[in-house]
Amino acid sequence: MSWYAVHTKSRHEDRACLGLLQKSFVAFLPKIEVWSKRKDRRKKIMIPMFPGYLFVELPTLTNEIKVDVLKTFGVVRILGKPTGSQPIPVPDEKIDAIRRIVDSKVEVQQFQYPKVGEPARIIDGPFKGIEGTVLKTDYERELFVVSIELLQRSVAIKLEGFQISRL
Repeated sequence: MSWYAVHTKSRHEDRACLGLLQKSFVAFLPKIEVWSKRKDRRKKIMIPMFPGYLFVELPTLTNEIKVDVLKTFGVVRILGKPTGSQPIPVPDEKIDAIRRIVDSKVEVQQFQYPKVGEPARIIDGPFKGIEGTVLKTDYERELFVVSIELLQRSVAIKLEGFQISRL
């Protein structure tokens, strides 16, 4: 039996997982606990580790099974080769590693750092709320140089990873 990654509609991971389970497929939707970002309160919520994706274990990949999975509400496609003809199985070691991360209850943080040339917003520090363009990055040390247009002058400031976000 092999695991396959399934792409779902945006925010339909739970519904697609439930639909696959109701069809007697073995489905795995890894979720992590994060703090919600609401203005009036903070609480921990469970969100998908990979938004828009879940995993399904299939005994054999016949056309009937493939169509049955694709007809499930919320499912878009089974990930595979670019031509879309043959889905590619996910190695069992990767699924086991994901399960260990989820089961460990360790706080997992997902970072989507901006790349050079991308617009970014400063979210912490004295320049909070200002937008600029990333000029230079050092991902190992989590340092970013951001250019800010101020009175038609460019000012470059160094920021740490927690102080910057993508636009």
